[in-house]
Amino acid sequence: MRRRLALACPIGILALVFLVGKGLPAEPAPAVRVDAGVRGEPISKYIYGQFIEHLGRCIYGGIWAEMLEDRKFYFPVTADYDPYGEKNKGGELPVVTASPWQIMGPADSVTMVEEGSFVGDHTPRVEAESGLRQRDLGVRRGRRYVGYVWLKPARDRAEVAVSLAWGDDPPSRDSAALSVAGDRYTRHAFAFTAGADTDRAMLEIGVRGGPCFVGTASLMPENNVGGMRADTLDLLKQLDAPIYRWPGGNFVSGYDWRDGIGDRDRRPPRKNPAWTGVEHNDFGIDEFMTFCRELGAEPLVVVNSGLGGVDMAVEEVEYANGGPDTPLGRLRARNGHPEPYGVVWWGIGNEMYGGWQLGHMPLEQYIEKNNEFADALRAGDPSIKLIAVGAVGKWSEGMMQHAADHMDLISEHFYVRDQPDLIAHVAQPRERVRAIAEAHRGYRRHFDSLRGKDIRIALDEWNYWYGPHVFGELGVRYFLKDALGVAAALNEFARHSDMYFMANYAQTVNVIGAVKTTKTDACFATTGLALALYRRHFGSLPLATEASPPLDAMAALSEDGKTLTVAVVNPTRQRLDVPLHVEGARRVGPGRVYAIAGSDPNAFNEPGKPAAVKVEEAAVGDGATLVVAPCSVSLFALPVR
Repeated sequence: MRRRLALACPIGILALVFLVGKGLPAEPAPAVRVDAGVRGEPISKYIYGQFIEHLGRCIYGGIWAEMLEDRKFYFPVTADYDPYGEKNKGGELPVVTASPWQIMGPADSVTMVEEGSFVGDHTPRVEAESGLRQRDLGVRRGRRYVGYVWLKPARDRAEVAVSLAWGDDPPSRDSAALSVAGDRYTRHAFAFTAGADTDRAMLEIGVRGGPCFVGTASLMPENNVGGMRADTLDLLKQLDAPIYRWPGGNFVSGYDWRDGIGDRDRRPPRKNPAWTGVEHNDFGIDEFMTFCRELGAEPLVVVNSGLGGVDMAVEEVEYANGGPDTPLGRLRARNGHPEPYGVVWWGIGNEMYGGWQLGHMPLEQYIEKNNEFADALRAGDPSIKLIAVGAVGKWSEGMMQHAADHMDLISEHFYVRDQPDLIAHVAQPRERVRAIAEAHRGYRRHFDSLRGKDIRIALDEWNYWYGPHVFGELGVRYFLKDALGVAAALNEFARHSDMYFMANYAQTVNVIGAVKTTKTDACFATTGLALALYRRHFGSLPLATEASPPLDAMAALSEDGKTLTVAVVNPTRQRLDVPLHVEGARRVGPGRVYAIAGSDPNAFNEPGKPAAVKVEEAAVGDGATLVVAPCSVSLFALPVR
């Protein structure tokens, strides 16, 4: 039979107390017991979802392949070079807070001209025998880089030299000579091959023979995939998330999606409305859909219910899903995307309860706004599914009582910090997953508004969040102990498969992310290894599972019922031999084990270096004992009938 697994307790697992001697209680021996005859509801694939936001180096510098900072000249160009500011200089990828372009020549040889600007508020006019330079680019020997620049002569014509330099001597550069004429901006392409490995390369745009306007520029590795980094995409394909939430997060409450469509070079640069730095608007809704298609994932689009109004949200849904006979569908087609995207999942805002949120509001006001948005969006496209903003406590209680007819799922969020005790550190995400599920079970028991409804949870932001920003804004590092906590949370999702329909690990790249990048390399963070491991190998039919503390164990059958998967998290520094007792199924031979383990709970992976933490695969016999390494998550795949 299938029912809710009655396994919820303060530590999320049941303790088996083994008696020894003359019936006296002893320290619990490590053991795991599985009853294959007691099954929970199937685990939703959507619990393996991800979240990306326009913040730090998640998209720009992480997913997006553009190498140039502020390529549209949001900041005025000066002769000084201090783009990062004092508080943003740390880490591999600091935040740009001033122009990363430097004048090559006298300080007055470049002026910012507002009239007739190419894009944004102003465009640099570069006098003859001067130019612009951007430093601190990462290149690797033998790799090819492609780009272009939009130019217009201020008079009849100009000669422009664009160079990629990886050293100070003349041979350490590759250059392209461009002749510019006419009274309009023209696009000039170039390609360079780097001659050395460096993170201090420069792109220079030098002007001769007459002043010239530089509209915007671009430089990407040649192997970019539709403007996205090939190395990051390779890891995300291994992660295999079924759904991505975008564009926020706090960002969405000040975002106008219309800034991010059309010709990328003509989209206006903006101040990031919620975070530090510039929003380039190079990655908008069309790029997000391309991203999802490339990964084989579904899109979840959050609309702006902060500073945005219902009309803007309705138009966004029509742009995404409208046919060619609709105004916004025609606009999408003119932008190169004739077929509707068919986006099913839409979120109505983000954390509207929080004082940090643009346009935040009291609960009563958000209930009205959510219901207004829901009615309007469903009227425009009845096929869509809606996710409302929740927060366990009075906010979610109010939403359940007064907005239950205007949502399909309810959002919840949590983040946890570092704990000095390893067992307590690993337990945190699991305990939060359980507490949220139990709160919503209580709502179902107590609120008449939920009778006959099955509004499940979309935990569309969850993660650890602590430590220095090594990988740009909020780009914290993750350790082996964090991977164990993520695995324990995934075990808990399986225990509450009747309550969780979706979960979105926040965020995917760099920013509290499962993948970390530098300018030229990418790798899985430890937490990404755990997510990919479960997504690939954990079963979908959860089984009643008991484990002795401090182990956290959960079992599930594969969809065809032929493989028993048992995930065991060992948050101790001791190797354990764990007896496995299985009822309701019989093992029929040897299996495999996939383990993330190490002697140091603070071990971590670094882009461009050999992995210190990885998934190790090995054969296991058909014996009744599971061997789990210290500080590990081990996922056993055992054939059964």
